[in-house]
Amino acid sequence: MAKLTVFFKYKAIDSYLFDNGIIHIGRDETNNITIDSLAVAPAHAAVIIRGDVATIKQLNDNFPLIINGQKIKECGLKDNDTITIGKHDIVYNTTTESVTETETSEKVTVFGKEALSYDPDSEIHMPTASLQVMNGSSIGKVMSLKKSMTRLGSNGSGVVVIAKRKDGYFVSTLENVGTIALNGNPIENNYLKLNHNDVLTLNNVSLQFFLS
Repeated sequence: MAKLTVFFKYKAIDSYLFDNGIIHIGRDETNNITIDSLAVAPAHAAVIIRGDVATIKQLNDNFPLIINGQKIKECGLKDNDTITIGKHDIVYNTTTESVTETETSEKVTVFGKEALSYDPDSEIHMPTASLQVMNGSSIGKVMSLKKSMTRLGSNGSGVVVIAKRKDGYFVSTLENVGTIALNGNPIENNYLKLNHNDVLTLNNVSLQFFLS
């Protein structure tokens, strides 16, 4: 089963589950996934799912289809691929999406997305950033923020995303459940820039942000 999550400005706005078949994506309301934007073609792309194999095809030559920052006409999809359509991003995963868990008993889950809102300049000029675990069984462990987007947390107990942009690293909530705070202040629906030595609290785990 395929999961397609639609993002706009680093915020998840819709999530869809599909089994085998053809999934149409576009501006027209007859599509399986409708994106109401003039930057999106009425029939923009189609995802064909056959068992464990998923393929995406561009349907309109006047509206580009971008996969992980590269323009394509047709290609296979893998877990965590990012489909860029107009100003929206769609993250493809199967129901057994690949994640990397920290070894804390609090089960903070970390995984990232390459090339979401891809900007080559950000890869060149942005300083390297990391998070260091400050409590729990994995105290002292360091996680590098190398991806364009990094998701932290677990469904049902709070999820945040850290976005890497040319003007810095920003954190926002995807699932505002439990204790999610920056320097002791609830993040709620805000989109906050991370500064050196800021402390992010997520599900009773404290993570210190630092630039190197």
